Amino acid sequence: MASRIKTSFTLIPNQKYRRSNRRSNSYSSDTHGSDSQPLSTFGNFKALPLEIFQIILKYLSVKDISMLSMVSKTISQHIMNYIATSSGSKRLLLQDFHNLELPSKRQDSAILEHYRSLDTWLMTYSLGLLFKRCTLLLPTRERLKYIHKILAEVSCFKFSGCAAPIQCLGLPCYGLFLQTLTAGWDELECHRVYNFLCELTNLSRKMQAVVCSKPGSARKLELRIRLFCRNVLLDHWIHESDSAFWLTRILKPWPMVNQARLLYIIFGPTSPQDGQVVWQKMIEESTDESSLKGLAGAIRLLYDTGTKEWTADDVISLVDELSVVPREWLLENNARLLILSGNNICFTFMASKAVNGRAIELAKLIVFLALVCEKELYCMDWAVKMTQKVCKVFSTPVERSNFLQKVANAFACVTMEMLQSIMSGDHDEDDRNFLNLFHLVHAQANFHKEVLYLTMNTLSA
Repeated sequence: MASRIKTSFTLIPNQKYRRSNRRSNSYSSDTHGSDSQPLSTFGNFKALPLEIFQIILKYLSVKDISMLSMVSKTISQHIMNYIATSSGSKRLLLQDFHNLELPSKRQDSAILEHYRSLDTWLMTYSLGLLFKRCTLLLPTRERLKYIHKILAEVSCFKFSGCAAPIQCLGLPCYGLFLQTLTAGWDELECHRVYNFLCELTNLSRKMQAVVCSKPGSARKLELRIRLFCRNVLLDHWIHESDSAFWLTRILKPWPMVNQARLLYIIFGPTSPQDGQVVWQKMIEESTDESSLKGLAGAIRLLYDTGTKEWTADDVISLVDELSVVPREWLLENNARLLILSGNNICFTFMASKAVNGRAIELAKLIVFLALVCEKELYCMDWAVKMTQKVCKVFSTPVERSNFLQKVANAFACVTMEMLQSIMSGDHDEDDRNFLNLFHLVHAQANFHKEVLYLTMNTLSA
């Protein structure tokens, strides 16, 4: 076997090898030219006028142009130049974000998919990926300047560029584009992106204007800030840690009182008519779950992601400050927010009141936790078990006994307040106060029923 292998190698004619080598040299000579210079990084496109190269790009999909930009620095630069031309930007950048004559769902999907990132389950020819690739070799700030120069041609991408922002898909598309561009970037680069956007839009100055003025006095600016923060910076991230990072960038430069105001502007309830922030909702009437869902989600985001910039005390202080924006909330709304925020936040908030000697406030809060459970058909044993857990925060049996007495007194006190309101004729056409009293009586009965069940089970054990 060894001799056969040796023979097979020695039978290859050296002349044939030399002939092949000459063919290769001849081909190489034809390709490079008579001067035998190395192959240009522009490849065979070097023989074409730049105008012809740009015409060729018109026939390529966004995905193909994106892949082509990775071939060499020269080609990448030519593609960047093509995107900067009027024909290139007109082809790649969608301009109409308001045409509602077409079927809305199909159009929304088409526009969003055009800007969506390259994931395994999304379209691969994202415009964001194209910009990410063709600017790959530039420093972060230069990349951002180039991209801003191109995107600035679309007015709906600007902070105040659209006359009808509620009906516009421009900012959501810009947010998806930004997500694509920054995917995989480290925190330092993302810090630079946020600072660049703040500098570009004067976002910090605009935020200062709304947090230092009377709530609702600058409704249009509040709406613009809400839409920009939600649609561009917060809503498109897959991982909660990314959302927490950008929310932290928005909130952390401000004192706690201003953080609470910004949180309400960005995630608080809005009017269904014009989308503007509703400031009186939490202080005038009991609200529903949908009005508090955004705020609760943001609080959970800061508490659960474990970022070093937020401690548990920070988040609880933020919740406490939020409950007086713009003035003190109805306790029912406060209780509903705590329930939606989750067990850990709810317990930590209540335990903080117990530790700080605010037992009467805590007892009244438990009454409204029970009321919300009754109204929303949540399990009442949750409220009882939460009360039991909070009781353990008190260090002595006497303190626990006194606290439970305060809870019983709070039930009686709140019931009498509602009854007096009804008897004085202070109720609306829907008899809302009477309905609240009805729910409270049932809540008290079910709460004490669960307490009896818990006591009997403990005794039998």
